Amino acid sequence: MTGGPLDRLAAAHGLQRRYIDFHGQPVVAPDAAVIELLRALGVDPADPGELSHLPHLDALAMRVPSDIACYLPDFLRDGRCWGVSCQLYALRSARNCGIGDFEDLARLAELLGPLGADFLGVNPLHDLFAADPGRQSPFYPAHRRFLNSAYIAIDRVPGFRPEDADAALLERLRAGEMIDYTALVPAKRAILRRLFERRPDDPDLDRFRAFHGAALEAHALFQALSLAMASQGHGAGWHGWPEEYRSPDSLTVAAFRRDRAREVDFELWLQWIADRQLRDAASRAEAAGMRIGLYLDYAVGIAPDGSATWADPTLTVVGAEIGSPPDMFNAHGQKWGLAPLSPAELARRDFVPLQRAYEAAFQHAGALRIDHAMSLHRLFWVPTGRSADDGVYALYPMEALVRTLATASQACKSIVIGEDLGIVPEGFRTLMSQANILGYRVFYFERDGQGFVPPARYPRESLACIGSHDTATLPGWWNGCDIDRREILGHLSAEAAEATRQERARHRQEAQSLLAAEGLPDIPPEDDGTVLATAFHRLMARTPSRLFVAQMEDLLGVVEQVNLPGTVREYPNWQRRLPVTLEALGEHPIFRTATDAIAHERPRHS
Repeated sequence: MTGGPLDRLAAAHGLQRRYIDFHGQPVVAPDAAVIELLRALGVDPADPGELSHLPHLDALAMRVPSDIACYLPDFLRDGRCWGVSCQLYALRSARNCGIGDFEDLARLAELLGPLGADFLGVNPLHDLFAADPGRQSPFYPAHRRFLNSAYIAIDRVPGFRPEDADAALLERLRAGEMIDYTALVPAKRAILRRLFERRPDDPDLDRFRAFHGAALEAHALFQALSLAMASQGHGAGWHGWPEEYRSPDSLTVAAFRRDRAREVDFELWLQWIADRQLRDAASRAEAAGMRIGLYLDYAVGIAPDGSATWADPTLTVVGAEIGSPPDMFNAHGQKWGLAPLSPAELARRDFVPLQRAYEAAFQHAGALRIDHAMSLHRLFWVPTGRSADDGVYALYPMEALVRTLATASQACKSIVIGEDLGIVPEGFRTLMSQANILGYRVFYFERDGQGFVPPARYPRESLACIGSHDTATLPGWWNGCDIDRREILGHLSAEAAEATRQERARHRQEAQSLLAAEGLPDIPPEDDGTVLATAFHRLMARTPSRLFVAQMEDLLGVVEQVNLPGTVREYPNWQRRLPVTLEALGEHPIFRTATDAIAHERPRHS
């Protein structure tokens, strides 16, 4: 089946094989890729059967509900505010175990609140793979409903005594510029296990287990089983396990649950402790004067071999992975290795799994960032084993998804920010605004034919920022360090790197002109980073955007970026520590000057 019949069959199952690329050119996915994705959906293109049983395609239309929108607090209807974002793991302190933790998060909020900040953002806190600490990307979660126990502050666990931790080991773990997850996670878990063994009884643990129910029990079972499987050489992900362990309903897994009850209970306890500590951080942020509090992050997908897919395999599509089509940054597109949710299965279950996930995500969040917000309407699916050039857009029931999101947002009184970068369907941002989903506006990308867009032209319904975890830091961008890095890694040829440097020089001059037009100073060659940070943060704080967020790396003059898209092991993604401890942060000259400048541009009454 090719051509017209294949197009009609694909469309009937919500696959959009024809789309407009980043350059405005039409693209048609190859027949073979479309056929593979249809088979992943359980459709035989040679014998497709009747199509009358399928949900009406009107449900996949790009629209939002008219009777509900996401929460927006009264003070933001006419006002503006600002906050700071950090990578939680990157926080240094004199008391942590070599990785930022929930106590560090609370203390940072207590520092920022009195400075005028109304929120503190962090990377996704989703649980990862305890048995494979090297899988450190926070955007590759084993499960999105549960928390990464590596962020537990051990000295805030009931019953902790200083002798529970090896002081010399902790000193070594705190010392380096990079986080050694493979050493740190097992060491921290060993300390936590000792605390678990002498834990006091607490009825709140029973309430926590009852609230999260079977999903929590399955996740804890997975983590315990994953550790056992990895120790036997089968790997942390369930795709590599012996067949009898690949289903939570098997007799073998039931026997494991009985025999290893202590290990499973330990994983349950870790989730409870993590939740309590995050709840405490949220409360302390509010007590510090923050009107929004914690600004959390919700990843676009889940690992295909993690606990979520192990416990509920029919909710995701096997044979497809989430990615993005070719664009100006990635000529051949990207494959993210994440399992996509099945639109049909979500609808069959009345979107309850998504409702539960959003409720968990919003529970301690004053604001929530939805990674790749276009997933509310469509996701780019790439057939397993193929390049991203062969991907196809899969449509989702946007009205139902936004209703689910808005209902949870209203119930928890949490703001929603939608990361809408990349290829955005025409009209999508208008619908986001109607649903009170704030857009995401990054300085580096906000350009028109004359150069960088002036701050006054930023949309009101947005969060403005200079950069993100996936872009160069401000000092790195200004000095072209990101170009140097990409050339060293072979992502740019010498010729392409030189052309990019020339383009950057033009962009830098355009930025200087924009600063001058706003009455802000030029950046002198001898600047230590203070003028650069202060000028750009003033510039972006002037936007009418409801929210402005400053990256901690930019506030400290960090040159290297957090994550370099397109790399795995060749760049230390998600491993860099900040150069300053929390205890010294308030005295750092760039941090102090830049935050004062932001607070001046966005006073709390604005």
